[in-house]
Amino acid sequence: MDTTMPRLDVIARVEKGVLTGGQWRPAEGGATFPVEDPASGRALCEVADATAADARAALDTAGAAQAGWAAVPPVRRARILRRAHDLLIERTAEFAALITLEMGKSLTESRAEVLYGANYLRWFGEEAVRIDGTWKVSEDGTARVLVTHQPVGPCLLITPWNAPLAMPARKIGPAVAAGCTMIVKPAPQTPLTTAALAALLSEAGLPDGVLNVIPTTQAAAVTEPLLRDGRLRKLSFTGSTPVGRLLLSQAAGGVLRTSMELGGNAPFIVFEDADLDAAVDGAMTAKLRNIGEACIAANRFHVHAGVVDAFTDKLVTRMSSVALGAGTDPTAALGPLIDERQRRRVAGLVDEAVAAGATIRAGGRLPDGPGYFYPPTVLTGIPAGARITREEIFGPVAAIQTFTTEDEALHAANDTEFGLVGYVYTRDLNRALRVSERLETGMVGLNRGYVSDPSAPFGGMKQSGVGREGGNTGIDEYLEQKYLAIDMAAPARDSAAARPGTPESGR
Repeated sequence: MDTTMPRLDVIARVEKGVLTGGQWRPAEGGATFPVEDPASGRALCEVADATAADARAALDTAGAAQAGWAAVPPVRRARILRRAHDLLIERTAEFAALITLEMGKSLTESRAEVLYGANYLRWFGEEAVRIDGTWKVSEDGTARVLVTHQPVGPCLLITPWNAPLAMPARKIGPAVAAGCTMIVKPAPQTPLTTAALAALLSEAGLPDGVLNVIPTTQAAAVTEPLLRDGRLRKLSFTGSTPVGRLLLSQAAGGVLRTSMELGGNAPFIVFEDADLDAAVDGAMTAKLRNIGEACIAANRFHVHAGVVDAFTDKLVTRMSSVALGAGTDPTAALGPLIDERQRRRVAGLVDEAVAAGATIRAGGRLPDGPGYFYPPTVLTGIPAGARITREEIFGPVAAIQTFTTEDEALHAANDTEFGLVGYVYTRDLNRALRVSERLETGMVGLNRGYVSDPSAPFGGMKQSGVGREGGNTGIDEYLEQKYLAIDMAAPARDSAAARPGTPESGR
């Protein structure tokens, strides 16, 4: 395994401008914004701060390129994605360094994200040549029904900071495969990895103008005019539910196709018959992966009263042993949170729960020194209705509550407006299936603390989103169905025979 330390020269090689029409250039007016290293709080570099004028230029380019790109044979689009996958795998160390430097996660996790993101490019490259349709005889036999698919058109892809390579890849992959042009707006905390990915796709053969990138700190000012422009035909967003609601309302004006992967509040249910060691292993993955800054992170731990003490003791031991440090430190397992605002929010949720009666079993106190670190934390005795159980924590905090019956566990797990993922640990097969069916979530991890997979449909129910990313249906979000009615009736003997609904027509 490559364990070399990342050097800042990887940042020097990344483009830091706005990408339109295959050209990187400064933002209109020349404004820039800093990208921070969350492990130190120091600025890594300055990146172009795109304006509404830059966004319009990106849409001009995407709109002009759409027809030509849609006409490109599927096998060529597939080959571009496969080449991009191969290049990404070859440059794992470089991309992992970028992810760690601007987002904070450990190099081990960053390397895993590179592989995960690359697999989306591979998966959708394979799907590009499998876009199909249907042919059948009409009900009355006078026509043939041909159903085909074609690209939706120019797309706006808004990506989050917590997976700066995987989330753009998960959206760009199907858009390229379907034949759509794109405008990508990366999160301002992590624009460098997206820029490097865009350059790699160009190297892999993606034509100029198909992919455009607009880094910005002025999200509303930049995206709202795009959503009002009739040339834009799709919005894909990954982020918080409040922002998702706002974007949905703006997209409604143009009746845009939307796919939204929004907030989570994942329950992690441990029944009395669970393998506790396996449950704790799963809890460590579901809670601490990505520093807890993941929409699929376990947010609420519901543990049967009969095993809660044993489970908690094991979890406290494991959480207390996790080494906190910069992601570039090979001895550290858990990096910093993304910024000071997020650290204050996590600390505030913990402090509020403790003030209401919760007990800190591990962590829970801000460390000294630079960077936005927060320790792995375990809380017990969480009062009913505490904010920490209602909101997405997005940090390394496990809040444990107890239950005594299956119905009680399910009621607590479903008592939220969110429904992205749930985790269930039990050795009873009937219960496993019963509970999984009753959980109001789009995904379930059954005796498993990790659910993400390019071959599976990723997405949620309720206010956790609309649509699915990945799997056999992920490309459908970027395709329109078109139905052709082909007349196959015999020549009419008279005008009555040609009219549907008459005896002569057979109906």
